[in-house]
Amino acid sequence: MARKTANDDPLAPVTLAVGQEDLLLDRAVQEVVAAAKAADADTDVRDLTPDQLQPGTLAELTSPSLFAERKVVIVRNAQDLSADTVKDVKAYLGSPAEEITLVLLHAGGAKGKGLLDAARKAGAREVACPKMTKPADRLGFVRAEFRTLGRSAAPEACQALLDAIGSDLRELASAVSQLCADVEGTIDTAVVGRYYTGRAEASSFEVADRAVEGRAAEALEALRWSLSTGVAPVLITSALAQGVRAIGKLSSARGGRPADLARELGMPPWKIDRVRQQMRGWTPDGVAVALRAVAEADAGVKGGGDDPGYALEKAVVAIARAARSRRG
Repeated sequence: MARKTANDDPLAPVTLAVGQEDLLLDRAVQEVVAAAKAADADTDVRDLTPDQLQPGTLAELTSPSLFAERKVVIVRNAQDLSADTVKDVKAYLGSPAEEITLVLLHAGGAKGKGLLDAARKAGAREVACPKMTKPADRLGFVRAEFRTLGRSAAPEACQALLDAIGSDLRELASAVSQLCADVEGTIDTAVVGRYYTGRAEASSFEVADRAVEGRAAEALEALRWSLSTGVAPVLITSALAQGVRAIGKLSSARGGRPADLARELGMPPWKIDRVRQQMRGWTPDGVAVALRAVAEADAGVKGGGDDPGYALEKAVVAIARAARSRRG
């Protein structure tokens, strides 16, 4: 979710949205435009790319109007502005015009850092829109979406939705919105499964769950479905690795309540319960065998083998066998 500075007035003279998460950047823009139109329904909105903002253009757009109209000027990919245009923007930051809100979208990083620093020094309202690369961040995003819509969703349902939809925030937000519109009461895993069964079966985490549970036939079926629907092999190896590592972490941890183990291992409590059920047939040697199988599959899907699908099938079978090592 986007993070904001203490200055949280969307009608501040300058808003700086920093990051590479497109959904969050668009929401930062929408928030400013909505606030401006609430203040003045006739607000003039100008949405510009770097090639459209030539030297002198900003001065024209922000010059005083006889009608004193409110205006929102949006500059996308501000890190790509020409040097002369950057000078114009920096000059404007020192003396912003009344009734005009400038929104700068900047990817962050070294490119165009001078403009980024100048906007911050000028006191711009800042909205952080970082790319969400960690599963925990995306899970937090799903939970926040439900809270924003005033709805309650079980932790397992949030994870099931993430497993089914994947990492695209727009699709996740759309799915949350659909569930909230269609379903009354608390949203649970049964509801998510009913709406997204086909996608959930094709998810990489479905493959991993069935494999670490020792259910080889179901894991292979899910694997083939995943590959046929376009799931990237590298995502499946990542999910397999996460599943096996979770077994290893929990099996080597001291006993305790799920909440205590969750803090120790960096997992949510509900996942502790799930992994406890999955680890019943595992031994330390089985974990070691499974980790080697995952490493070999990872090498295979990243160019070390001719057939990524075959590499994954071998890994799934090896993991499922390892999951039954204690049983015989």
